[in-house]
Amino acid sequence: MHQLLQLHSSVQTASGHVCRIESFIGGGGQGEVYRARLDGQPIALKWYFPEQATPAQRQSLETLIRKGPPSGHFLWPLELVSASGIAGFGYLMPLREARYKGIVDLMKRRIDPGFRALGMAGLQLAQAFLELHAQGLCYRDIAFGNVFFDPDTGDIQVCDNDNVAIDGEGASGVLGTPRFIAPEVVRGEASPSTQTDLFSLSVLLFYLLHIHHPLEGAREAAIKCFDLPAMTRLYGSEPLFIFDPADDANRPVKGLHDNALVYWPLYPAFLRERFVQAFTQGLQDPHARVRESEWRATLAQLIDAIHYCGACGAENFYDLEALRAGGGQPGACWSCRQALRLPFRLRLGRELVMLNHDTRLFAHHLDPQRRYDYSQPLAAVQEHPQQPGVWGLKNLSHSKWVMTAADGQVRDVEPGRSLSLASDVKIQFGLVEGEIRV
Repeated sequence: MHQLLQLHSSVQTASGHVCRIESFIGGGGQGEVYRARLDGQPIALKWYFPEQATPAQRQSLETLIRKGPPSGHFLWPLELVSASGIAGFGYLMPLREARYKGIVDLMKRRIDPGFRALGMAGLQLAQAFLELHAQGLCYRDIAFGNVFFDPDTGDIQVCDNDNVAIDGEGASGVLGTPRFIAPEVVRGEASPSTQTDLFSLSVLLFYLLHIHHPLEGAREAAIKCFDLPAMTRLYGSEPLFIFDPADDANRPVKGLHDNALVYWPLYPAFLRERFVQAFTQGLQDPHARVRESEWRATLAQLIDAIHYCGACGAENFYDLEALRAGGGQPGACWSCRQALRLPFRLRLGRELVMLNHDTRLFAHHLDPQRRYDYSQPLAAVQEHPQQPGVWGLKNLSHSKWVMTAADGQVRDVEPGRSLSLASDVKIQFGLVEGEIRV
């Protein structure tokens, strides 16, 4: 690598600006990526290998540049570039910020994000690909090498968008990344599409939350030579979910697949059910796959279900099914095995939010017209400044709330003011009503 463009040399944009190469970032199967500077601003530049710099690729890039990014999650192609005396072309795209890490970093334990950040990363991934598919586009190569996330916040960025194509149009040599490719594509029965993107997205989410592949269990462990026929059987002709409730022939093997064995039971039933759907019906029928909107709703529910162990501080999940099975008791912490004590909960229609010491409510919770908007907190759980151990919900919005206490007393909660957390308190947030429960 590091041979296509010379450092400190220049390329020209299609609009006539000069872009200067500063450093080499990395390379892949299609070309090399450099850090560059355009009009004084840092930017990323991808330059194609000669055999990849085809008229079809150029035309595809021109289409993507003309359409623009589906959202800010995508490091989208901005402009074509060329270089004097060098055959081929490249393109400019936004430079990935240093705070974003790869899922490979998660797999190798170089980062250790919490469940809240992982849930938000998954939600944003579902949102990003929903926005892309809504424009009639398919990504074709969803894999953990193309996605980066902030391990503190869960914010995501999607790179390598130059292979995005209009769904159902044209043939391409891009089939995806092994282990993420949908079974029907592995078998040679279909080409990449939005339907195959849905399978790849589910695999990516399983990796994100379990640090393991959903089809790699006892069958993978029994393979002596992991060649192309073996991979075709495992991922294409005979795929079997490692937690298929009707077939245990591919269960994870202790000592080999410990991540899957540890993480699967930690998650609440509603999340496990989504993965069962994705890798049972969704393996056989592309139209039965979990949609991006379904993943988005499930992961929002997962984030709201997080509560903390009072003994060790570990994140646990409120699981109504497990609560019922345990006679109304929340059970023990997965980390320290001490008995859990549930915090106050806020019921918002059919949704439930655990009111932890760090819980914040957003437009997603309080405005039906702005679902999945987590941009600014509108409420936050805070400790009373003069009374340690007394907790309240502070109004961070610009609108007045109306609170009805358990004894029927009504009072206004103006912006900047708080109400104490107590059972059976009802709050009219404006467009929605909530009730605090214990």
